Amino acid sequence: MFVDHIRIFAKAGDGGDGCCSFRRESFVPRGGPDGGDGGRGGSVILRAETHQDNLTPFFYEPIVKAKNGERGQGRQCFGKAAPDKIVPVPVGTIVYRLPQDNDPKPIDQEVAHGDGATYVDFTKTPDDEVVPVRDKKAPIDPDELEIVADLTQPGQEFVLCQGGKGGIGNVHFKSSRNQAPTRYTEGTPGEEGYFYFELRKIADAGLVGYPNAGKSTLLGKISAAHPKVAPYPFTTLTPHVGVVELPGYQRATVADIPGLIEGAHANVGLGHDFLRHIVRCKLLVFVLDMAGSEGREPLEDLQKLRKELDLYDPKLSERPWIVVANKMDMPEAAEKLEHFKGRYRKLEVFPISAASGEGIEPLKKRIGEFAVVENAAAQAQPQAPVAEERVESAG
Repeated sequence: MFVDHIRIFAKAGDGGDGCCSFRRESFVPRGGPDGGDGGRGGSVILRAETHQDNLTPFFYEPIVKAKNGERGQGRQCFGKAAPDKIVPVPVGTIVYRLPQDNDPKPIDQEVAHGDGATYVDFTKTPDDEVVPVRDKKAPIDPDELEIVADLTQPGQEFVLCQGGKGGIGNVHFKSSRNQAPTRYTEGTPGEEGYFYFELRKIADAGLVGYPNAGKSTLLGKISAAHPKVAPYPFTTLTPHVGVVELPGYQRATVADIPGLIEGAHANVGLGHDFLRHIVRCKLLVFVLDMAGSEGREPLEDLQKLRKELDLYDPKLSERPWIVVANKMDMPEAAEKLEHFKGRYRKLEVFPISAASGEGIEPLKKRIGEFAVVENAAAQAQPQAPVAEERVESAG
């Protein structure tokens, strides 16, 4: 099972209550107050891990809770603070905050009843004012939600829910006028809320093409990945990321995006389920069936693929892109490649045969050159230190 978007509930631990206690010991008359403070509750912290590649663990455990702090004890013993709940997530996870059911809903003041109304419409009753309730099973549109975190670096942490503070014991309320206070405070509740996680794979290059264009075979040739390969459409149902070894101990990551079809921007076929992973790819590699073995023309394939990406996200049209002419070992491929180059004279085209491995090395070299330049540019830019951020209480 591959899960790349899911809704979860997170709850930080509550702080422990303070203690109301008095010292009772032999030969110590009027010992005075000695109630200790409560321990703080554990926080829910997300940590980006390279060893995680999907959000499947949240499918089985959609509720994430941290432990509560212990209450204070006598003899000024502080309650034990609860450990933080560290939740590993894949690199490239975007966190959205979902609206709560108890959020105040704006009501039209012209027909509202009560002191807050501009005027009262006597033709309507309070029962006519129906407050809409959010359907938890309705599909979620991330564009309408608030982004609270984007974990793009390995080891980056984000405090999703802050733990509650511990209460203070009665020892803090003693004074010359109140030598036996019975006052203490309770611990504050931890933050909680519903959140929506969306995974967008991060790779140096992304293989984009129609089903059966040979993307999975190509990824298996240039990297150590072993995606499923079969002679039927939509063999790849989940995105795969392979690591390409380059000279000088350099590496480049390549993502195999499941096949796109016409209308994918409108959620046709696999649609939005995997178009989101293309957004993170720095270089777009269009893999075309140059032999037309599926009854399509390479020129039309490229135009339709470019159009689908532009309709999904116009920024994708501005990304660097190259073309891989696959299946060059088949008849009619050479003739169609010549016609294709005549149409796109300035375009980088790499004729290959993923099945036999012909032409793979020049393609690996080009992807490696692009990855080295992009990584050098990213390292040259000053980066803000990775710090823990805090989400305001959603409860």
